[in-house]
Amino acid sequence: MALSYGQLVNSGVGKQLAATLGLPRPAKLRRHVVGGSLVPGAVLVTGHGDAPVAERVRVLLDDAGVQVASKPSTSVAAVVLDLTAVESPADLETLRGVVGPALKTLAPTGRVVVVGRPPEEATSVAQAAARRAVEGIVRSIGKEMRAGGTANTVLVADGADAGVDATIRFLLSGRSAYVSGQVFRVGKPVAPIEAPADWDKPLAGKVAVVTGAARGIGAAITDTLARDGATIVAVDMPSAGGPLAEVANKLGGSALQLDVTADDAGAKIVEHAKARHGGFDIVVHNAGITRDKLLANTEADRWDSVLQVNLLSILRMNEALVPAINAGGHIVNVSSIAGIAGNRGQTNYAASKAGVIGMTQSLAADKTILKKGVTVNAVAPGFIETEMTAKVPFATREVGRLMNSLSQGGLPVDVAETIGYFSWDANRGVTGNVVRVCGQMMLGA
Repeated sequence: MALSYGQLVNSGVGKQLAATLGLPRPAKLRRHVVGGSLVPGAVLVTGHGDAPVAERVRVLLDDAGVQVASKPSTSVAAVVLDLTAVESPADLETLRGVVGPALKTLAPTGRVVVVGRPPEEATSVAQAAARRAVEGIVRSIGKEMRAGGTANTVLVADGADAGVDATIRFLLSGRSAYVSGQVFRVGKPVAPIEAPADWDKPLAGKVAVVTGAARGIGAAITDTLARDGATIVAVDMPSAGGPLAEVANKLGGSALQLDVTADDAGAKIVEHAKARHGGFDIVVHNAGITRDKLLANTEADRWDSVLQVNLLSILRMNEALVPAINAGGHIVNVSSIAGIAGNRGQTNYAASKAGVIGMTQSLAADKTILKKGVTVNAVAPGFIETEMTAKVPFATREVGRLMNSLSQGGLPVDVAETIGYFSWDANRGVTGNVVRVCGQMMLGA
């Protein structure tokens, strides 16, 4: 097997070579372990002015058995800074004064989470400038983090502080290992927020439908949702019937073979889920294909097949799924970094995945969805280590792995963990979000 860049620079001789040449060395990321601690060390929690969210975080961490520091110590595992009370750019000195020194001693795989208010809710030009500046600062911090650390922003709407706990938990935990430089928006909940009895089983009692479930990222999604307590309805093409049955049987769920582009695909999913499980609470639209070619050489059928599977099928299925999903449920769509930044030779794929983002944001605001208390969000994976990426030419593959702040490709479980987070009932204030799971890839916004 060919040696990858990451393996090379972490080998005995490779370490010395990397140090001499100043080459990046991918760190081992901290991922979620069932029964493990939320954070492997103390968390510095502070803020500017009244800092109401900081107080909530202190209570959250105390309940989770995590040590809370109110001022810098020799080393902390994470920093949570509440900037919800900033009034002008001058107030951002608080961020520099807190996070700057903390970065020097932050433990490996550390976390920086900065909480603010949405700029569009500002009551003055200066306040809007300060609030928007937070995003730029935190994205830059993400590119300065070392040893597998991440930095993210949480924007909490006025009056929505009670919905922030689940997002803070996710960002401090190993579930968010490959999520960095992102903005999470928490608004007023679309249905009552319900914290799980056990945070290791946040999906207990839920039924989750996952399309494209037989292999790769889809199989990882089913594994993760089942680990978190959900019963799985695994959906994929009849040609993938063997692997699909293995996935469903392993997890104690059920398998449904169908073509998602069929006109009655949505109705068949509803019929199956109701007959076998009494209904469903979560839908993950993951099925997708690529048919890459430069636009100048793209035939109509190549263009149409990608749009049909990746976008139009979701729109058709949702005509049946949206009315049938249980109240307070969750819909999660799988987009792609290509839908944000574009990609050479993938105009059809980029069109479909950008369309998924537009669909997500529009559906999240739909009156029918809001009346049912259903959240709608999307994940946009970057370079994820799958069978498909393993076939990419060596040089292109290594560039894809290294062109992000964590200097490595992500794993299918990283995408699955973010989808799991979007599926929590504790997250009913999070809807219309599009989160990149890309290690803060150097492409796109």
